[in-house]
Amino acid sequence: MAERMSHTKLRRHDLQMISDWVEADSRVIDLGCGNGRLLQHLQASKGVTGYGVELNPERIAECIDNDVNVIQTNLDKGLGHFDDDSFDYVILSLTLQAMRHPRTLLTEMLRVGQQGIVTFPNFGYWRNRMQVAFSGRMPISAELPEKWYNTPNIHLCTVKDFHSLCAQLNFTVVSTSVVHHSGSQNLGLRLWPNLFGEIALCHIKKNN
Repeated sequence: MAERMSHTKLRRHDLQMISDWVEADSRVIDLGCGNGRLLQHLQASKGVTGYGVELNPERIAECIDNDVNVIQTNLDKGLGHFDDDSFDYVILSLTLQAMRHPRTLLTEMLRVGQQGIVTFPNFGYWRNRMQVAFSGRMPISAELPEKWYNTPNIHLCTVKDFHSLCAQLNFTVVSTSVVHHSGSQNLGLRLWPNLFGEIALCHIKKNN
């Protein structure tokens, strides 16, 4: 179920921000790749090689139509079929919050890859806080559109939560960007990313 979420919401600004972090001619694996649009973009713009990983058969067919190499597997079962340091970048976009064992998956990401790029809805976004505080209910937003009983999102976190977990795992957060779902950025986003950022994009790597 987690893989169905990935990249269905990716917009042009998400593609470009991720692309800016990926070096040309890199080896890339895109976990929960959806229809393969992100990897297709990276192949065209950066000349990368690699694979998408997806569970949904319909999305796999779309990857093939988009000339993206794709492997069918369940991310909750880990990445044991990939060797250490097989890739330069491992990308996990809008999927972490739907995984049963996010800590384990992050560890596996930086086992099979030198660097990781993770994007997720920021539960610390001010509108989410307001909905919980004043309505007493789980928030519904553009990035979290489902009711609590019907959502695939089972491990929501904030930007600060993610940074804290990376520190526990001895990962370095190389860079963090936050955006509104429309792609807009402003002074509030730069000064208070955990409050005003609706979507977080984090570039991580292993400490030596």
